[in-house]
Amino acid sequence: MMHIKPILAALKRHKAGTILIALQIALTLAIVCNAIFIIHQRLERVQRPTGMVETDLMAIHSAFVGMGDNQGGPLIKADLQALRQLPGVQDAVSLNSYPLRGGGWSTGVRTDVDAKDSKAHTTQYFGDDHVLSTMAVRLVAGRNFRSDEVVEADPRSVPDPSMVIVSKALADKLYPDGSALGKPIYIGDTKKPTTIIGIVERLGVPWNAMWSDDFYENSLILPVQLTSPYTSYLIRAKPGQLAEVMKAAPAALVKVNRLRVIPSERGVRTFAQIRDDAYKGDRGMAILMSVVCLVLLGVTAAGIVGLTSFWVGQRRKQIGVRRALGATKRDILSYFLTENLLIGVAGVAIGALLAIGMNLWLVTQFEMARLSLVYVLVGVVALLLLGQGAVLAPALRASRVSPVEATRSV
Repeated sequence: MMHIKPILAALKRHKAGTILIALQIALTLAIVCNAIFIIHQRLERVQRPTGMVETDLMAIHSAFVGMGDNQGGPLIKADLQALRQLPGVQDAVSLNSYPLRGGGWSTGVRTDVDAKDSKAHTTQYFGDDHVLSTMAVRLVAGRNFRSDEVVEADPRSVPDPSMVIVSKALADKLYPDGSALGKPIYIGDTKKPTTIIGIVERLGVPWNAMWSDDFYENSLILPVQLTSPYTSYLIRAKPGQLAEVMKAAPAALVKVNRLRVIPSERGVRTFAQIRDDAYKGDRGMAILMSVVCLVLLGVTAAGIVGLTSFWVGQRRKQIGVRRALGATKRDILSYFLTENLLIGVAGVAIGALLAIGMNLWLVTQFEMARLSLVYVLVGVVALLLLGQGAVLAPALRASRVSPVEATRSV
């Protein structure tokens, strides 16, 4: 079995190279662990569900020209009637916003009328009795709105609703004992109670920024049809007919009233496009971090290969002497692998501490989640394997050095 002391003695004679490679491994481990952690977080965000059945779903943004904030009611009704009558449409609804749109209403919710602080933060969706069927969210308790319960309202003065449908996440936050159905809540600063008549399994908020992660599934649906001339239509096409509806729906709206603007960019989108647009930044960050990781790993591997190759060139005569004294090719190979492993262990030990320290800094500066030690452990193993793989080629060359090298002059 190979003794460690001679290897350590040799490393002491090459302090500069040893320290540089160890530090390179340490920095690579620290950066790669945190980068992979960020990549994993971003991919989780991209894949998190909205609660809606997103297949065959599309959205249209429309604005009536020359209308006041409270004059869009009859026109929206006419639009919805036209959309729902299209052959390929299953249902349609007018909303102030929808999951992943990027903008919407938010407020605090209390269960105690006298409470000064809200018990939960949430978004507000305003829609009619078609909102659940259009979104295709799953009602797990209670009931939907009836058409006679839906009221029209100027967006500048929305009345306190007598009833509301909430997401399960919000219901559990407000009433942890599971008794939210039929219970009162107080929306915003109002003193008037609003009764929970339905609970949907899941419904995301319109935002996908980090600040909204804490209440991502807290949603209210209110039986209010806003009369603003600016509105969003969610349209559910019949299975397999989304492409036809994408063409027919804007034309149908223009036919109802030509005095409207449908933006050429993002005015008409499938929900798949909405999701892609919403998470474009997260995907870009994941790709960037992946490239950084690959570059760092490649540079580290190249550094190990280069340093070991240099050492092999310097030690050819010493290797030849050892071969002449009976050392086998396996002994020489084992020597360089062990030497590199010792450098790698020192590097990953420092790198693990750096990785945790870097994450703590990111937590305090950017409110990121804490790094799981699993990422550090996986990173340690990966870097050690990478180091052993990188040193293998020059170590094999060293093992093939002939004993005749011992007789050659330097």
